[in-house]
Amino acid sequence: MAGRANHRVLLGCAIACAAAICCLLPAAARAADSETASSAVAANFPVASDVRLAGDDKQTRFILDLDKTVQFRAFALADPYRVIVDLPQLTFQLAAGAGTARRGLIKAFRYGLVMPGGSRIVFDLAGPAKIEKSYVLAAANGQPPRLILELEAVDRTTFVQSLASESRPDLRPADTVATPAAAATSFVDATGTVQPADKRPLVVIDPGHGGIDNGTQAGGESEKNLVLGFALALRDRVEKTGKYRVIMTRTDDTFVPLGDRVRVARNQSAALFVSIHADALPRGEGDAQGATIYTLSDKASDAEAERLAELENKADAIGGVNLTEEPTDVADILIDLAQRETRTFSNRFARMLKSEMKTTARMHKHPLKSAGFKVLKAPDVPSVLIELGYVSNKSDLEHLVSDNWRSKTVGSVAQAIDAFFARKMVSAGSTN
Repeated sequence: MAGRANHRVLLGCAIACAAAICCLLPAAARAADSETASSAVAANFPVASDVRLAGDDKQTRFILDLDKTVQFRAFALADPYRVIVDLPQLTFQLAAGAGTARRGLIKAFRYGLVMPGGSRIVFDLAGPAKIEKSYVLAAANGQPPRLILELEAVDRTTFVQSLASESRPDLRPADTVATPAAAATSFVDATGTVQPADKRPLVVIDPGHGGIDNGTQAGGESEKNLVLGFALALRDRVEKTGKYRVIMTRTDDTFVPLGDRVRVARNQSAALFVSIHADALPRGEGDAQGATIYTLSDKASDAEAERLAELENKADAIGGVNLTEEPTDVADILIDLAQRETRTFSNRFARMLKSEMKTTARMHKHPLKSAGFKVLKAPDVPSVLIELGYVSNKSDLEHLVSDNWRSKTVGSVAQAIDAFFARKMVSAGSTN
């Protein structure tokens, strides 16, 4: 264990040096607690009731009907070309499929919660375009308040020059990613007595997607909701043992960038990172069923794993994160050595998960796979991504919405976590 600790210290120094030459994404806070979420539900949020598009591939107008005027901020992002509109939290009551209609410069748009108290609309553009005008009209002549966005096609040079004056959009204050109380540090109680650190292993549970990013959808169900329910149940089951501390990357319908999910685990010196998802096959590409467990690799284990990793890695673009400021990988021998050790532990946990989950859940015909998932790239935290099943498969979807299936499968994942740490304890003891 001492050797492992020294290794972490050296790695921490290497990462700190590497970070000095990287531009980091804005940090994401942990999701609001249940009390905050409850008060948010009770709030009287502005309502978006209708939307219209007009124009052509030279000039396109977006009109959003509201029940009251709001403040907003609009800005453009490149690669892919997008326009982002940040607003206070709205209640969207738009017609189903409203964001899929293509018109002029707008290929599609999506909308939803991006953090507690904040909503976001992300427009996918057909090419480079500038925001010619953006404003809110007050109610008049029987018309409701309207948010209007006017886009004009430009060449890439003009587009890039317009980005230079844009400030980077911050989703959350940078100092809220790491929650000090969750770290294994000593503290002083109310009597002034220094209490020892909580040295129980820390498990980070990561419900995929959230907020504006719905994930896969089928049968009236959204992946973001299915995996959140599973993750909350898993948290409760793991905490109930009393053996582990647990942090979740989100506990409500909130968008969290991929890099921030990883940083939550690294900043808290997590001992295990478990990301929860549910897959879907595009229509016309056949059928598949069963749970799959993914680990990180530079080369995908098969074409399906590569497809899924590419899809999941687009979450930041879906949420409107500025990808041009994403940190590049830094080649460092200490980081490389840590990743090798971490992948060994990740693969070990994946095999334990397979062994436990097959007793309660139907598994994919090839249940262990690997690919370059961004969310699994913490060099010093063993990490796996679980695809619970396919929402595109009727039978799998019936399981995913079943409380009984969820309870049994949560139990098997919790047992795998227990077995993983039990083996690590034995291994650590044999080396001391």
